[in-house]
Amino acid sequence: MLNADRTDPAVLRELIAAELLAARERTGLLTGAVDDAELAAQHSPLMSPLVWDLAHIGNQEELWLLRNVGGRDPMHPEIDPLYDAFEHPRAERPSLPLLPPAEARAYAHEVRGRVLDLLAASPLEGAPLLDAGFAFGMIAQHEQQHDETMLITHQLRKGPAVLDAPPPPAAEGTLAPEVLVPAGPFTMGTDTEPWALDNERPAHRVDLPAFRLDTAPVSNAAYQAFIADGGYREPRWWTPAGWRHRMDADLTAPLFWTQEGGQWLRRRFGHVEPVPPNEPVLHVSWYEADAYARWAGRRLPTEAEWEKAARHDPATGRSRRFPWGDGPPGPEHANLGQRHLRPAPVGAYPEGESPYGARQLIGDVWEWTSSDLTAYPGFRAWPYREYSEVFFGPEYKVLRGGSFAVAPVACRGTFRNWDYPIRRQIFSGFRTARDAEGEAGA
Repeated sequence: MLNADRTDPAVLRELIAAELLAARERTGLLTGAVDDAELAAQHSPLMSPLVWDLAHIGNQEELWLLRNVGGRDPMHPEIDPLYDAFEHPRAERPSLPLLPPAEARAYAHEVRGRVLDLLAASPLEGAPLLDAGFAFGMIAQHEQQHDETMLITHQLRKGPAVLDAPPPPAAEGTLAPEVLVPAGPFTMGTDTEPWALDNERPAHRVDLPAFRLDTAPVSNAAYQAFIADGGYREPRWWTPAGWRHRMDADLTAPLFWTQEGGQWLRRRFGHVEPVPPNEPVLHVSWYEADAYARWAGRRLPTEAEWEKAARHDPATGRSRRFPWGDGPPGPEHANLGQRHLRPAPVGAYPEGESPYGARQLIGDVWEWTSSDLTAYPGFRAWPYREYSEVFFGPEYKVLRGGSFAVAPVACRGTFRNWDYPIRRQIFSGFRTARDAEGEAGA
């Protein structure tokens, strides 16, 4: 459906409705898997109570679609400040007079019913928020982004497992350790992706020297070698800020890892299991990823390098929507949408391979890059500054590619995510790179 004919209003309405309903089905799964007490509890100061996310989803949908697009009067203006993400930090949200679970569900349900009525009557053109259904697509992405956030909360909560999913596909074939991306220009960002967010725009030319990139994300086995070699005890592998954080936070392994009897175990959505050696390492901070790369004699790729490796087609010179082409992600291409509750083994998804031969650039784990979050040349904040512009600067590092928790509607080759370099609760991993100037074929 993501590649549907968006010029046909009937087809576009069907696409929008499908994306909104898919997001709400997932929201229902994540909020219905626990009782009301757990729904209202804060499982970590890093995260909101699940019931806050539920009502926030409804509130943003009401604000943007019913009020801004539909011109409707506010349904419950008194709750707007409670669900303004910039007005109340996550740690404060449990102390707010939030809607109880039943009322939050009823509110989100009523908003959705009115939105579907609005969608049926909308011309889906004639205004920037309406053109190509942008505002509806933005809200579908927003809900799926909060679904990923709620899945992080599920990983942080203590107690027995309440979620289940089948395992991802196995690895296929023998991979070379790295791929070569020759020097030259490519088009970064987009002017044509109809639901792309402001920080993905505009398209612009970037000329890069040659580099080599890991064919797949760094595995748990490779990361265990870093630990075993004293990587967490050697300040020479860490930036000064990273070493201070490692010491202050007493980091010794990825989040959720413990060692018992010489074996590494991890907690995953209520299950304790041996760390699978062939999966991409997960729940590491930027500081840890950067230290590993230095230990390995490599570096983290820049954001531009990551995007060129993922999107540029050297045969045509154009940039694709996804590594495999312009078609939407299917289950054969990438591990997305909470279809599986873990990354696939390193080397899975050969049909999702990029033209340069790199795999798993989309899905599985968010990949840290070396880049700070900055505006592209010609950037214009739209439709609101708080989505991206207020985060630009050296405090945030860019992650690319999505994870198993990201829905296809909120994941593409141009999509940019960002977080503080200390964050580990997110579904983050990485791959490494090195310069290749002067090499044959570069």
